[in-house]
Amino acid sequence: MPRRPRVGVRRVGPDEQLTVVEHLDELRRRIILSVAALCVAFIAMYVVHDQLINLLMRPLPARYDNQKLLTLSPTEPLMLVLKVCFWSSILIALPIWLYQLYAFIVPAVGTQSRRRTLAVVGGVSSLFLAGVAFGFFVVLPVALRFLLNYADNVFTNDLRAGEYFGFATSMLLASGLLFELPVAMLALARLGLVSAAQFRHQWRLAIVIIAVIAALLPGGDPFSMLLLMAPQIALYALGIWLAGVFGQPPPWRREAWVAEADAGGG
Repeated sequence: MPRRPRVGVRRVGPDEQLTVVEHLDELRRRIILSVAALCVAFIAMYVVHDQLINLLMRPLPARYDNQKLLTLSPTEPLMLVLKVCFWSSILIALPIWLYQLYAFIVPAVGTQSRRRTLAVVGGVSSLFLAGVAFGFFVVLPVALRFLLNYADNVFTNDLRAGEYFGFATSMLLASGLLFELPVAMLALARLGLVSAAQFRHQWRLAIVIIAVIAALLPGGDPFSMLLLMAPQIALYALGIWLAGVFGQPPPWRREAWVAEADAGGG
C-alpha cells in the first residue's frame, strides 16, 4: 500500500543522517509553512486595515488629527493599504520564520533542545518587537515633530500618504533591526570570531559606528539620532556581557580549550 505524504515538518535529530533530497524536502516544507504564516497574517491585517492605518498615523503632530493624507492617483489608496498590510504581516509572521530557519539550520551544526530553540527565537523576536515599539512611541513622534515644524513659517507641508507611510515603516523597521545588535554580537562570540574583550576594547569605535548608522536612518534629525543612539549603547553593553558568558574561543584554538577544560575538571 503506498505511503501517504506527511503533513507538516518532522524534527530532525542531531545524529540523524539525511540525504540531499530529504534536506530539500524539509526545506520545501518549512518554506511552505512560512509562506502560509505570511498569508494568514496578511489576511488578518487586511481585515483590520482601517485600525492599522489609524494606528500608524498616531505619531503625527496634533494638527494632523482631522486632516486626511494626500493621494495623487486612483490606485494609490489601494496600493498603500496593501503595502501597509504586507509590512505588518511580516512583523506578525517573523517569529514563525525565525523558528523555521533556526530549526532547519541547528541540526546541521549541533544539538539543540526545542526549549532552547524557542528561547532563542523568542529572544530575537522580543528584541525586534521592542525596537519597533521604541521607534513607534519614542523616535517617530520626535522625528515627525521636528521635521514637520521645521521652517513652518516658510513652507506648507501637505503630507502625501505614500511618502508618510514609507517613512514611518522604514523608521520602525530600522529601529527593530538596530535592537538586534546584542544578538549579532553573541553570534560572533559563539563562532569564536570576536571575543568580549575585543568588543570591550573597541567601544569608542562602536559608538562612532552607532552614531553614523543613526544619522543615516530616515529621520536624519539630531533628536531622533540621539534617541536611537541611547538604547544602542546600552544594547552594546548587553552584547559584551552575553559574549563574555556564552562566547567560545576561535575554531583553531577550540581543541586546546576543551583539553584544558577536561584537565581542569580532572
